[in-house]
Amino acid sequence: MSATEQFLEGFLEEPGYLDYGRVGPLSATVVAETLGQSELLSRARFGSLEPLFAQDARAREAVAAVTGFRAEQIVSQPNTSMGLMHAMFGLTGGVLLSPADFPSVPFAAVRAAQALNVVTPVWLETEHGRVTPGQVKEQLAPDVVAVAVSLVDSRTGSVADLEGIRQVIGDRLLIVDAIQGFGVVDAPYEMADVVASGGQKWARAGWGTGFLALSDHAAERLTPVVSGYTATDVDLPWDEVPAPRDGAAAFQVTNGDNIAYARFAAALEELDAVGVASVQALIAETVTQVIDLADEFTVPVASPRDERERAGIVVLEPLPEQLTVLAAALHNHGITATTRLGTVRLSVHAGTSTETLDMLRAAFTSFSSAAVY
Repeated sequence: MSATEQFLEGFLEEPGYLDYGRVGPLSATVVAETLGQSELLSRARFGSLEPLFAQDARAREAVAAVTGFRAEQIVSQPNTSMGLMHAMFGLTGGVLLSPADFPSVPFAAVRAAQALNVVTPVWLETEHGRVTPGQVKEQLAPDVVAVAVSLVDSRTGSVADLEGIRQVIGDRLLIVDAIQGFGVVDAPYEMADVVASGGQKWARAGWGTGFLALSDHAAERLTPVVSGYTATDVDLPWDEVPAPRDGAAAFQVTNGDNIAYARFAAALEELDAVGVASVQALIAETVTQVIDLADEFTVPVASPRDERERAGIVVLEPLPEQLTVLAAALHNHGITATTRLGTVRLSVHAGTSTETLDMLRAAFTSFSSAAVY
């Protein structure tokens, strides 16, 4: 069995699941890893715990393989939001970001401003929530020291042009919330100075599986405001409070969940064997099929159609009076999706089956027959 075949065999969810943008059901590999590591912890045989304590390093190596950052530039986090908080609280100066971005980004910036008064959110005006290099260039101000953006916008499904944004911002820090594209978008992470993400969505590794990756440039410029005893060069700093370590390792508070690290590592090792680019190509084919189905039944698509601008999210935007009808049709045909803010978000993955697409067709058929134009 090839790596790709094994990867596709690992999708365990029932047909009809189109909500990876909210949460990705655990893969078979992750389930097996969880059971194995839990067995080790539950038995705690002599010498059996040492491999468990090595899972943080394993996870960081796995993140490095997928992102291109070095393992020592990566620090494990409980989730994306905590990584973004570390980054924003560590900044001094203005940070340009969209108020329409997923709340983790603006909340981190505003809370840092409220608490420390050293970072200032500078609100980017966008068209329909999409952040583009042109908009960033037009609204850069001398006091802006960083630009924050989502790799994939959770509401529009559009992929940010990291290379274009890097070209226009110069040596300012580029902070990327990668959660909606991590594992399914072959992104040029080398363009970013800060990448925060997690594994509970597209990586299908479950909650508690986050990381923060910092370029050397970012590590020099960010202050580790929340830095605990595990973030020093002293193994157990009794009776003293040493300075934080240099680099990304300074941005941690305490020991994390080693079983979560193992889950994340297992998911990313399997992903690396297949290649993110291959997974992205598989998803692109299915996204095209979903868009074609929507067009066939005249369901308006609000997300990008250009393959270069999209990832795994398809956003449907029916007329306001038809939203409930569409949501009901999807529900009645067993489709799991996210309905909010006047839209329906369908999130497909490489393992989305033909049976799921048939269920979606049936739902669109019901909607089409029930909708009043």
